[in-house]
Amino acid sequence: VQLQASGGGLVQAGGSLRLSCAASGRTLSRDVVGWFRQGPGKEREFVAAIRWSSQITYYADSVKGRFTISRDNAKNTVYLQTNSLKPEDTAVYYCAAGSRLITSNIGQKAGYDYWGQGTQVTVSS
Repeated sequence: VQLQASGGGLVQAGGSLRLSCAASGRTLSRDVVGWFRQGPGKEREFVAAIRWSSQITYYADSVKGRFTISRDNAKNTVYLQTNSLKPEDTAVYYCAAGSRLITSNIGQKAGYDYWGQGTQVTVSS
């Protein structure tokens, strides 16, 4: 599976961006697709995930109510709608996919088998 992340950019605080993660190579019908982010000098952290088959979603507490993850089956693409952005959301955002994830490890990087390149999100104050 190859993952291509896009949609990052520079936005003012309070603004919005929609990130996309397009998959190729096979369908993601058996997978969980997640978004992680890594800010300057920080560890890569879990942001959100969606279980493709059931569309059950998971969010980090820091983004609940502001970010929404969704998927488009026809386009084999996952989206991350980011609203009410804050300067602390500034990071490189990565998408990842895995087919062996369960609820208890869905926020752990090690559970994901495939990673896309990052897309930079910069939020100015």
